[in-house]
Amino acid sequence: MLKNISKRIKKIKVFVMDVDGVMTNGSINMDEHGHEIKMFNVQDGLGIAVLRKAGIHTAIITARASGCVSARALDLKIDKVYQDAYPKSAAFADLLKNFNVSKDEVCFIGDDLPDISVLKQAGFAVAVRNASTDAKKYAHYVTKNSGGNGAIREVVELILKTQGKWHHILETFK
Repeated sequence: MLKNISKRIKKIKVFVMDVDGVMTNGSINMDEHGHEIKMFNVQDGLGIAVLRKAGIHTAIITARASGCVSARALDLKIDKVYQDAYPKSAAFADLLKNFNVSKDEVCFIGDDLPDISVLKQAGFAVAVRNASTDAKKYAHYVTKNSGGNGAIREVVELILKTQGKWHHILETFK
């Protein structure tokens, strides 16, 4: 399967993620005041930071709006954040213009029905292991790891290794 997608992966210039179920495990936790709490994976976060080092832009497209997402995006220096984006296809079209890229140059990682419109368009469409069956139908690749548990890092490493950039990234940590 990887041979079939390597051509797609080599074109990637922008890495786009959904949040709930991808950057997180899909749980939405709230305290007694209704304030939302999300759990993010630190290895996924490092993977997102490594993409920047490799010259790949990052973005979030999420159908929900959350202060937690804004804070995490700022912390990780994510280039563009689209919240309350439904349908997601409108945000995706804006993203293509914003980064001046074609659909073929975008990786999108999603997990559920609101993601299908973008999965159908992305040059490299990824569904996390715990994605809905319907979302998986449109993926070029399904991760071994679940959302919020290393799926993003898995895809980051796959992209950078396929593009021949991983060795350089490793050298920066030695």
